[in-house]
Amino acid sequence: MDVVRVLVCHSHPEPTLLLELEREGYDVTTVECGGEAVSERVSEAKPDLVLLELSIPGQRHGGWKVLAALRETPHPPAVVVLTSLGRLDDRVRALNAGADDVILQPCDLVEVKARIRAVLRRTRPRLAELALTIDDQRKQVWIGERCVTLSPKEYSLVSLLASSPGRVFSSDNIVEALWSKPSYATGQDAQKYVYLLRRKIERDPTRPEIILTVRGFGYRLAL
Repeated sequence: MDVVRVLVCHSHPEPTLLLELEREGYDVTTVECGGEAVSERVSEAKPDLVLLELSIPGQRHGGWKVLAALRETPHPPAVVVLTSLGRLDDRVRALNAGADDVILQPCDLVEVKARIRAVLRRTRPRLAELALTIDDQRKQVWIGERCVTLSPKEYSLVSLLASSPGRVFSSDNIVEALWSKPSYATGQDAQKYVYLLRRKIERDPTRPEIILTVRGFGYRLAL
C-alpha cells in the first residue's frame, strides 16, 4: 500500500485510535485543534486526510473555523469529522461546509477505519483520471493534453513503472533497469530520478498521485 498521510486534529486523541491508524499503514501526525496551528500543520504535512474533532473544548466555533480553513487550502485534503453533536442539522451543516464524512461519537474504531477507507477510495485520484499516456514510438509522455519533455533516463523510469502498473520497484530494480553494467549508480541515483520525474509529471510533486512511494520497499505506478 502506498503511504497515506493522516492528520488527526483533536484536543485529546485516544492513543488506541492513533495506534489503530498506524497499524492500518497510515503515516499519522497529530495537532491540537486551533485555526492557525492546523493551517500551518496542513501546509507542512500535506495530509491526504484530516480527522477533525468538530467540538473543541473552550472554542464554541473552533471546529467549524478549522473546517472552513481546510476547504480553502490550495490542495484541500479529505476531511472526516468526529462530532458529539447528535442533531441532524449539525451533521448536515458539516457536510455542506465541506466534510467528506461525519462520524457521531462515541463510535467504534472499526467504523472509523472503514469510513476513512471509504473516503480515501472516493477522494484519491486514479491513474485513468490523471490521463498518463506513453507513446513509445515517439518517446513522448503526455499528461492529459500536455506533452512532457523528459530526459532519456526519466523516460526509461516512467516506462519501467508503467510496464507493470501496481508492481513495486525497489531502488535496486530501478538501477538495474536504467544503468548498464558495470555501473556505479546507487539507490540514491534512483531516488534522484524519481524526484526529477515527479517534478515534471505530478500536479504537486510533494503529494504524488502517479508515482507512489511504498515505504520501505520502493515505488509503484498508481492503478
